[in-house]
Amino acid sequence: MNDPMNVLTLFLFNIVLVNIPLLYGTVGEIVVEKSGSLDLGVEGTMAVGAIFGYLAGCAANSLAVGLLVSFLAAGLCGALFALLTVSLQANQNVTGLTITTFGLGLYFFVGKGIGENWPAMTGASALVNGIAAVELPLLSRIPLLGKVFFSQNVLVYLGIAMAVLVWWYLNFTKTGLRLRAVGENPGAADSVGVNITLYKYVHLIAGSGIMGLGGFYMALYMSGSFEGSNCWINGYGWIAIALVIFANWCPVLAILGTLVFGFFNTLQIYSGSLAGAFPGSLGWLNAVPAQVFKALPFLITAIVLVASSVRKKEGLGQPAALGLNYFREER
Repeated sequence: MNDPMNVLTLFLFNIVLVNIPLLYGTVGEIVVEKSGSLDLGVEGTMAVGAIFGYLAGCAANSLAVGLLVSFLAAGLCGALFALLTVSLQANQNVTGLTITTFGLGLYFFVGKGIGENWPAMTGASALVNGIAAVELPLLSRIPLLGKVFFSQNVLVYLGIAMAVLVWWYLNFTKTGLRLRAVGENPGAADSVGVNITLYKYVHLIAGSGIMGLGGFYMALYMSGSFEGSNCWINGYGWIAIALVIFANWCPVLAILGTLVFGFFNTLQIYSGSLAGAFPGSLGWLNAVPAQVFKALPFLITAIVLVASSVRKKEGLGQPAALGLNYFREER
């Protein structure tokens, strides 16, 4: 029988390990939405960043190259979204869905096109080492929490650091405060000299690039194994959109949101182990159909979206001009 503490530690460890891509997707979408744009193309953007980042990382045998290419490839999706919605005033909801369709289509087109020549991750030692655990001195020795939070791979630490950095940028820098003004009232921001178009383009590209990093993480976690019917992203992009609301448009709260959603996402894998390790308190998990656990993350997503629609807007971090195209002549 497995040691109960080992089972619990492994369960909590994988909540962080497996679900940190949600943090990248959520923080990227927060940056985008703070500019007043609602991009529903997170799923497709992450897919584009995943496949191009992985292929470039394998070709160069470099984690840094993979990260850079995933950011740039996903950033191009953001640039396309900006061109259509900012410059051409296209509907944001339709454009976002189009980006998702385009991104997933491109993912499968490239993957199937490469076919038997698909590069194995085992041939790129830098990527294999990049996903390996890095123990932080002293902190990794803390009982339970040390293994869970301080014995993760470098992309986990990067994701958390990025969330804190974006939070600081939005709240304590002049550029960040101007960005928030653009999202709240672009007409007022324009009247005091803020370049609305530039701010939207830059942050749509940057936010989409961050989403792409999450896609690249998922590629590495899946060991770069391409399947012709399933995408690495597997719905994480849609959950990230809901997490933005759950986190109240705050990057730091997105860390907590990732762990909460990650709990339900990981439970489907470890429900049996937890029930066996703690039969007295968690034995009932064996009686729950496996399909329920698989549906839980998406059910929670739906609940968050419904709850957000009935909440009062007072105190919400949602930008007032979210989803509304800005046309200067109508100011």
